[in-house]
Amino acid sequence: MTTIRPFPADFLWGAAAAAYQIEGAVAADGRTPSIWDTFTRVPGAILHGDTGDVACEHYDRMPQDVALMKALDLGSYRFSVAWPRVCPDGGAVNRAGLDFYSRLTDELLAAGITPWLTLYHWDLPQALEDDGGWTNRDTAHRFLDYAMAVHDVLGDRVDSWTTHNEPWCSAFMGYTSGGHAPGRREGVAGVVAAHHLLVGHGLFVDEFRRRGGTPDNGKAVGITLNPTVADPFDPTRDDDVDAARRLDGFHNRVFLDPLFLGKYADDLSRDTAGMLFGGRPWEDFVQDGDLELISAPTDFLGVNYYHPDLPAALPCDVEPDELLGSRIQHSPRPRESPYPGGGFVFPRTGRPTTDRDWEIDPDALTRLLVRLAGTYDAPPIYITENGAMADDVVVDGAIHDTGRQQFIEQHLHAVLDAVDAGVDVRGYFVWSLMDNFEWSYGFAHRFGIVHVDYATQVRTPKDSARWFSEVAVANGLPVA
Repeated sequence: MTTIRPFPADFLWGAAAAAYQIEGAVAADGRTPSIWDTFTRVPGAILHGDTGDVACEHYDRMPQDVALMKALDLGSYRFSVAWPRVCPDGGAVNRAGLDFYSRLTDELLAAGITPWLTLYHWDLPQALEDDGGWTNRDTAHRFLDYAMAVHDVLGDRVDSWTTHNEPWCSAFMGYTSGGHAPGRREGVAGVVAAHHLLVGHGLFVDEFRRRGGTPDNGKAVGITLNPTVADPFDPTRDDDVDAARRLDGFHNRVFLDPLFLGKYADDLSRDTAGMLFGGRPWEDFVQDGDLELISAPTDFLGVNYYHPDLPAALPCDVEPDELLGSRIQHSPRPRESPYPGGGFVFPRTGRPTTDRDWEIDPDALTRLLVRLAGTYDAPPIYITENGAMADDVVVDGAIHDTGRQQFIEQHLHAVLDAVDAGVDVRGYFVWSLMDNFEWSYGFAHRFGIVHVDYATQVRTPKDSARWFSEVAVANGLPVA
């Protein structure tokens, strides 16, 4: 006998995507280069030398893609706006670029799909990076100018506004590791960039409120983070316990503490002692009033979750081929640890992995959500990304992605476990709507519930898409 494990009433079901990963048309209608257009030209930066120049041609195929979303019974679509399309070179507003997102919004609303807008999903105009990018405080103010230009046009039709998607990746993968655009490997610059990203967030929230953006008016604002669960690989080894603490500081608390506690943790300063950017410690970039601005209350928190992290401090007795990520092909350009000072690795624990070589642990998602609600008294939470990369095979025009379906199902149960524990979770967006340009992995890694044939641009819903649609319509999981 099969019963249904229900989700809360009015639970929001959707799929997510990002501008640079799907739009293509990188020079159309006045758009100028972003840091990702530049980074994809760096030799060895992207697996197989792929670029987002064409991607999924969503810019030209948008109406058909919205019709596909409707056919899948999606209640919401989480999309990002391309900054260099709206404000080319970070400057004046380009109406032609804004018109695309206006048409997209209208198309979604006509289809009965709620637009969920993200202002920044990593595509900084290259002209602003040339002036220092997110290590330059002025970029936070240019972000506000751009964000309010979008709000001026879409604010009457879009109710849910997200400032940043995964600022950890923007800051630490972009300015410490060098694995993401702009590809800088400058140590504690990642913390400086993180602070300025948070300042940009706070500036928008403040202006959003000034313009009547409140739940009483049906409007909501928040931020999407990708917090991890940091457990020591060997909890009996003091160095591993300390590695987990440092990982938690550089990955989670560097954002959570200023957002929800109005401060930076003391151990963040201790762990970066002696590290300088531009001859200055990162604390020098924090100005009076910044933390008050950053910690202004928001209406929701977006959470992206794929896997936990269990660091082992170096040195440790683990062979290189027993480290997570060692069994997949990476882009060849050298990169540093995204955590200033490095000093730890991620050995395998024996858990199953996705084809991306990420360990699968749904229980960690439950623990994460309980922590956010308890330690940080987080506002209502939406799972804004969750999904699995799989080596999909097309057989007679169909994609039987059982592994991806099981991954999503396991994590939906984990969400319900958190709800049962009292966490206010109000929605789930699968990553991703369709296969797309997967950053440094190019087109080699597929996360979509819809298959894209990049040669023909034909979209084919996978088995996981049909299953997800049924779950969304039922607002519950079947339980045997």
